[in-house]
Amino acid sequence: MQAGAKMQVVTAGLTGRQLAAARVLAGLRQSDIAAAAGCSLPTIKRLETAPRPKLSESFAAVVRVLEAAGVEFIERGVRLR
Repeated sequence: MQAGAKMQVVTAGLTGRQLAAARVLAGLRQSDIAAAAGCSLPTIKRLETAPRPKLSESFAAVVRVLEAAGVEFIERGVRLR
């Protein structure tokens, strides 16, 4: 499986709680993520509280920011690389 395909499989199943946990693990605030991802603070709050966030450009940007901060999304959780 290609790396891009693996990311799509893993991120498609992410929960809002995983996004929030990843942010905390990386030591970032919601406002930090919003600024880095180019989206609004309410968008970050909505993504973090959604049981299964809708796949969107904002969602993808947040995942990229968190991964750049050293977070790795795994099947049922998150960890620092």
